[in-house]
Amino acid sequence: MDLSSSDRPHRRYNALRRSWVLVSPQRTERPWQGQTTKPVEAERVVYDPKCYLCPGNPRAGGKQTPQYTGVYAFDNDYPALLPSVALEESSATASAAPASGGSLLIREPEVGRCRVVCFDPDHSLTLSQMPVPSIERVVAQWKEETTTLGGSGEIGYVQIFENRGAMMGSSNPHPHCQIWATGHVPEEPRLEGEAQLAYWQQHGTTLLADYLAQELAAGERIVGSNDAFVAVVPYWAVWPFETLILSRTQLGSFVDFADRESKGLADILHQVTSTYDKVFNTSFPYTMGFHQRPTDGSPHPEWTFHAHFYPPLLRSAEVRKFMVGFEMLGMPQRDITPEKAAEMLREAAGREG
Repeated sequence: MDLSSSDRPHRRYNALRRSWVLVSPQRTERPWQGQTTKPVEAERVVYDPKCYLCPGNPRAGGKQTPQYTGVYAFDNDYPALLPSVALEESSATASAAPASGGSLLIREPEVGRCRVVCFDPDHSLTLSQMPVPSIERVVAQWKEETTTLGGSGEIGYVQIFENRGAMMGSSNPHPHCQIWATGHVPEEPRLEGEAQLAYWQQHGTTLLADYLAQELAAGERIVGSNDAFVAVVPYWAVWPFETLILSRTQLGSFVDFADRESKGLADILHQVTSTYDKVFNTSFPYTMGFHQRPTDGSPHPEWTFHAHFYPPLLRSAEVRKFMVGFEMLGMPQRDITPEKAAEMLREAAGREG
């Protein structure tokens, strides 16, 4: 057995999280008798009178969605976080001291704001179906939200994310994303930030810029590109068709975007999402989000803006990847190699659809 061969069991290092993933290519041959999920294809309805995100419809607490014609953003009616003023008014502030005695029982208050951004008034659209200029308007809103929320003084991080499809827990099919702006940096970007800082201090260059240079030289995991951004199946990918979007120039945040980056990001998002839909001829579910520098006022030269796509589908539109057993108790594991996944995505991108 050639233990160095990529078609044999091996593990790969995730430099961005300083962790490992197990790759088991031989398991792609195993029969599947587990759960299958029939894809639920939403009916193409431009306006749904029962949808609280469609223009003119009522929302919770007597609020009403206006007759918007482009991008529409508002404070989440059921927020996971509250600003400090709201916490003080409700007397819900918590102490940073141990909850009930002992140094291992610790809690501290967390403030923040939760926002919803509707991409388009058309209820049936997805990013893959929207024209690039319309996605550009969404990118402009993300920049505005990051600037406003990050400049409030009590926000340390702005996390923008989209859950697409019922399989990923989306409670409403209307095209939208969420923004959770938190007082502290959440765990995933914190871990990535620590890895990027350590790399910057050791090498004097940014981790993701150096990584992108290696991916461009190799070429085998690239699935989309333009003059501003590149989409790759990362070398350390966990999810079967996971992709990572990287900037060709050093950007730390949406705040740094000029027209070139806004147009480029809109284009690469359309490339990735439309390609996904062609893989299994279905509206591809995913969780997508942007990681950008903290909003604590420091320059963070180590930080590189990037986007993660985590789609769950594995073998077909009906078979998904489950993170259970060894993945929960040991380490992440994948069957299909990142190189094979990238090949399948490139083939799908070339098909008419």
